[in-house]
Amino acid sequence: MSDPFDLIVIGGGVNGAGVARDAAGRGARVLLLETGDLASGTSSKSTKLVHGGLRYLEYYEFALVREALGERDVLWSIAPHIVRPMRFVLPVSTGMRPRWMLRAGLFLYDHIGGRGAFRNARSIGLDRHPAGAPLEPGCTRGFEYSDGWVDDARLVVLNALDAAERGADIRPRTRVTSARREHGDWVVQTTAGAFRGRALVNAAGPAADELAGIVGERPSYGLRRVRGSHIVVPGLFDHDYAYILQQPDTRICFAIPWEGDFTLIGTTDADHDGSLDEVEASTAEVRYLCDAANRYFATDVTPGDVVHTFAGVRALIDDGTGRPEAATRGYRISLSEEGEGAPLLGIWGGKITSYRHVAEDACDKLAQRLPVLAKDHWTAHAPLPGGDFDRTAQHHLIGALKALYPFLDYRDALRIGRAYGTRAVDWLGEAGCWDDLGRQFNCGLSEAEVEYLRRVEWAVSAEDVLWRRTKLGLHMSAAEVAELESYLAR
Repeated sequence: MSDPFDLIVIGGGVNGAGVARDAAGRGARVLLLETGDLASGTSSKSTKLVHGGLRYLEYYEFALVREALGERDVLWSIAPHIVRPMRFVLPVSTGMRPRWMLRAGLFLYDHIGGRGAFRNARSIGLDRHPAGAPLEPGCTRGFEYSDGWVDDARLVVLNALDAAERGADIRPRTRVTSARREHGDWVVQTTAGAFRGRALVNAAGPAADELAGIVGERPSYGLRRVRGSHIVVPGLFDHDYAYILQQPDTRICFAIPWEGDFTLIGTTDADHDGSLDEVEASTAEVRYLCDAANRYFATDVTPGDVVHTFAGVRALIDDGTGRPEAATRGYRISLSEEGEGAPLLGIWGGKITSYRHVAEDACDKLAQRLPVLAKDHWTAHAPLPGGDFDRTAQHHLIGALKALYPFLDYRDALRIGRAYGTRAVDWLGEAGCWDDLGRQFNCGLSEAEVEYLRRVEWAVSAEDVLWRRTKLGLHMSAAEVAELESYLAR
């Protein structure tokens, strides 16, 4: 067995990748272990938003909302290629939250997190607003406010990539089978052999309590597993606004422009008691989301219109709340007592928007026992790979890609720029035409891009490439997917 790592992080979701990045940047020797692909669980199954959580104000989660709104600004700043502002339209609906309450909530939402760079809310007449045209004729009043969109899976991968470039050892597809304290360290047994580390981080998300059992510890907090399901349907509108739609059961659903041709609708809140390996939207959830959209849009959608579904299980702190949507989205961090031996830190709960702050808190807590981590904070100011440009200049980046590579049409340049930022040139190189990028797999996916994803971003399968590293899976036929899978298997 080689020299011990300072830190072994178990879990390749957004929290685990965030901790690995922060710790590696502080000078620690880090190993990240993940059973499957990076972001293959909850962290690629979100509603793709970095937001404060407007509805959390109803549950008096003011501290959570304040923290998340601050992080929303930070993430836009350090990852302006995969994070961007989005304007949301909130129709006023009879029999639901009154207009005065919505106005008061949006005023608080605009100000509770301090003065950020996102535009403030405003009242709108939907009979004159572009977002009003696709709605039912009865939707005449509403509000418009700001939140952020994020490519969630790429957020994870880019954190892992930055960690690797700072010296971390990133090992997806490496399942942990056991762990024990031995001579002042942790010895972790995996499907790829044994590793020794001075401290262990449990960042297993909804499986954190199961992992605690594997390492011989009692879970520090009870977890409530709540499934959030989403559906994708042919586009219900052709503008860039998103919608936040109130429902009669007091929940809200989002309808978001998705991949140019589609609308993403989500999410649900349902307790999940099944396996974490097979998480799917139920028939009832698909119907619920169709009904949620049909209350507002003039064009009805049915389960037969759904072209794709996905579902993720959130790890929420079990605070005894009856309704799953009311359970806190806050997080807790636990650290084993010094007398127990080598440190074990657990991350319980949380949301994608707050991952960077969670990682910072985790490293600060571990610094009490690992002096190598006792360094200044740095992740709020260092761009993620490809994000080294001004956050308001994404359109300039897209224009520069078009100028450098005239064979890219605007849609290709937009997709590539929003995925890779300034690092797009790492695989586009000196190409003067599509043929220079090798074999073509349709939808602008080339051999050069696939090989970059395999070589640099740990992609192995067509699913890794089409659903996590890119979002091209919706645009590919079954035959085209099979062709890519055959290529990757060679």
